Amino acid sequence: MHTNDLSYWQHDHTFGQDQIKAGEKRTLFVVILTAVMMVIEIIAGVIYGSMALLADGLHMASHAAALCISLFAYIAARRLSSDRRFTFGTGKINSLAGFGSAILLAGFALVMTIESTGRLINPIPITFDQAIVVAVIGLIVNGVSAWLLAATPRDQEHGHGHGHGHHDHNLKAAYLHVLADALTSFLAIGALVAGKYWGAGWLDPAMGIVGAVLVARWSYGLLRETGRILLDQQANDKTVHQLIDAIEKPGTDRVSDIHVWSIGHGVYSAALAIVSDKPKPPDHYRALLPMQIKIVHTTIEVHQCPSHRQNQ
Repeated sequence: MHTNDLSYWQHDHTFGQDQIKAGEKRTLFVVILTAVMMVIEIIAGVIYGSMALLADGLHMASHAAALCISLFAYIAARRLSSDRRFTFGTGKINSLAGFGSAILLAGFALVMTIESTGRLINPIPITFDQAIVVAVIGLIVNGVSAWLLAATPRDQEHGHGHGHGHHDHNLKAAYLHVLADALTSFLAIGALVAGKYWGAGWLDPAMGIVGAVLVARWSYGLLRETGRILLDQQANDKTVHQLIDAIEKPGTDRVSDIHVWSIGHGVYSAALAIVSDKPKPPDHYRALLPMQIKIVHTTIEVHQCPSHRQNQ
């Protein structure tokens, strides 16, 4: 065989990561919106003496940083998609960014708890009218940002529901950060209104603690999802059995070993060993793999059954 003949059997490992994702453009727009609102809330919090607004602005600053991480991950995954140093492409860069953002979410929840506890112990006078107006604007901006990220076409961002890791974890992390901002803005409005009309100033820090609990739960869920991808966890039993059932034929072909793991949102790699009385070429078995699972890279070993070989 001539060396040039190998090109027929070779393929690239970009797996679509060189394409601009719908989430990238939306994330860029949300970064700009978040940064502008962050500056407004911090300035307003200082001028009007509102710890609720100042805290919300500082929280938004941390989320702006996390959104920048998400945006950087999209760009890095796209520009490095052809880099041969990445064995299965750059799909996991997005999961890594999601994991990092989840850690920031956890830190954000901790800061919310500390700040809220401090405000319970040492209440601070607030200029309610102006603070409420700014908080409402912040809620609107966060709501628009969350809608933009949630409206990203799902058929471009994940697969069809089989196994782990079909969501774009980078996009999900950005969405959760914006949602957390919207939650803190909403709680700030409720606390400010209650403080102005009913003198219930204690609601401000109490709602802060409630928000911290919810954000911590989001963080934990995202950490679990991205951790599965980064640690190459085996796909779920349903997906594995679906592959086995597609290949095995009664009395002839049997799958003796199988590994299926996600290499990016919505795409998998698989390694299979097949034992058969009448072995067929690997391409025969590769053609049997269900299309909906989106296995983009396969390694297939085919062995003849030892007992059948001895009988020949």
